[in-house]
Amino acid sequence: MKTFIYRTASESDLGQLKVLGLLAYGQFQNVLGHENWELMKAKQNDDDTFLNLLKIAQCFVCENENEIIGMAFLIPHGYPTTIFEKEWCYIRLVGVHPKFEGNGIGRKLTQQCIDFAKDSGEKVIALHTSEFQNAARHIYEGIGFVKLKNLDLIYGKQYYLYTLQLDKNDKN
Repeated sequence: MKTFIYRTASESDLGQLKVLGLLAYGQFQNVLGHENWELMKAKQNDDDTFLNLLKIAQCFVCENENEIIGMAFLIPHGYPTTIFEKEWCYIRLVGVHPKFEGNGIGRKLTQQCIDFAKDSGEKVIALHTSEFQNAARHIYEGIGFVKLKNLDLIYGKQYYLYTLQLDKNDKN
């Protein structure tokens, strides 16, 4: 029987987060091609990728039998990138173990990020996803995220920037 426990992550979860990242994103290695997969894999396998996120983000995880099988990071506003504006909070590295896809884990983790952002007073939440992540796009659009624009190619693939207005009095 599948029992899912949702909680926040800590640095002690580093090893499991890296393993999950490789499993969740590894299913796209054929779509990405060898060279681009090697770049993505190196990022997923880098301690600093996750440690830096854990320092600034709220990380929500889903466990089954003491194994982390889902994750999502919410970065608060004030951490702009070339993709995300300074005033936006944003979601990164939503991943679900391939064996557990289709159980609503990605949707629940995304909703936890949204709820936390609302409770924290954030006004806009953003994320980016790609042309090959159909299930993720379906989840995000179903929750209410709206595609703001196409991004430059990442890993040789088309990515899209999505936003969700949390403060209904302002515009994206």
